[in-house]
Amino acid sequence: MNKPRALVVGMGIGGLATALRLHDIGWDSVLVERAAERRGAGYFVGMFGTGQAAATRLGMVDAIGNRTDPTSITYDVERDGRRRPGMGYGDLPGGPQLILRGDIEAALYDAVAPLAEMRFGTTPVAIEESADGVDVTLRTTTTTGTGETATTSEPSGETTERFDLVVGADGLRSTVRRLVFGPDADYLRPFHHIIGATILEEPVPGFRALDGVVLAEPGRSAWVFPFADHEPGLLFNYRTDDEDAQFRRPPIESLRKAFGPEPTGPVLGNLLDQFEAADDFLFDSVHQVVMPSWHTGRVVLLGDSAWCLTLYSGMGASSALAGADLLGTVLQRNHGNPARGLREWDMRLRPFIAGHQKNGRRDLVTFVPQTRRDKVTRTLTQTLLGNATGKRLMQRVFAPQFQEKSIDVAA
Repeated sequence: MNKPRALVVGMGIGGLATALRLHDIGWDSVLVERAAERRGAGYFVGMFGTGQAAATRLGMVDAIGNRTDPTSITYDVERDGRRRPGMGYGDLPGGPQLILRGDIEAALYDAVAPLAEMRFGTTPVAIEESADGVDVTLRTTTTTGTGETATTSEPSGETTERFDLVVGADGLRSTVRRLVFGPDADYLRPFHHIIGATILEEPVPGFRALDGVVLAEPGRSAWVFPFADHEPGLLFNYRTDDEDAQFRRPPIESLRKAFGPEPTGPVLGNLLDQFEAADDFLFDSVHQVVMPSWHTGRVVLLGDSAWCLTLYSGMGASSALAGADLLGTVLQRNHGNPARGLREWDMRLRPFIAGHQKNGRRDLVTFVPQTRRDKVTRTLTQTLLGNATGKRLMQRVFAPQFQEKSIDVAA
């Protein structure tokens, strides 16, 4: 008897986890990725209990690892160099694992590579669904060179293949979502904020490599996330009323404009210089994806393609792992009836996702103070939490709020 066959679009966390889970329940998967090669290490991820539970069931929690260092200290800093001990991400209730996106992707990739067919430089250009399958036209491009020297030629070929299921795990601007559900504008909910992320080549002057740094001002912030056994991660955030204008000039120019016109000072100046010198970085607008349904009968969206909780929720990687884990469970339980399985998956997952989308909108102010009052409140809070007693008190007070980040939604 032939195994059911799935097309998984996107080789990020959600796509790789889906392929691994589908293999567990007896499916074959073909994974396609529009990029010519695997991505770099990526930016900071905090994996809370929800993601840890899913990773454990997938057999990946040890391979993913944990880059938290208990000796790390996070400082709140001002432009003039003043600093005070504050609250780091690893101090939050729930014990998040502090890792890089690439740690999860690399562990999943190593597990999936022997089990599934993988095609880079390939993307769907047409998806036709019927009652008994999905016909997908895939376009492959020819790429020469690697990394920064890679160049893409004209499409080298198109093939149409039939699948029992199509999983769109291809990110915020999903090709699968656009082909099946409609244009991005129908589903993207803008936050009117821009992020810039990279990995620092060297520690911030005056700080250890294991020190975290936060410079937070009304409408803008810079965060340095420390890791054990890896260079720190850098995240810029800023509010804008004109997102399009941010992409009409080089990213570093938009960042310098957003953090001006005041003198940058020693810390911010160094971070901007390191971002400018970085070979690999992310510069993008922030959106949630809001949809009334994440599936048709045989096509389903997962992760950022479906809901994009944003980094402000702290649950992007965890929700992708949990969504993939739960998808395998419902498909196995509804063997031969994927449409019923997808309905069950959507119904079980939607309240959880809706809650974290709400939290992501609320917690934006934690990353980027929106007003001078927010800035003052943050300064006072960080002053109170800058010692062990204050941190223990905060953990007790806010523990109920963070329980939602440890719900084992896929159990």
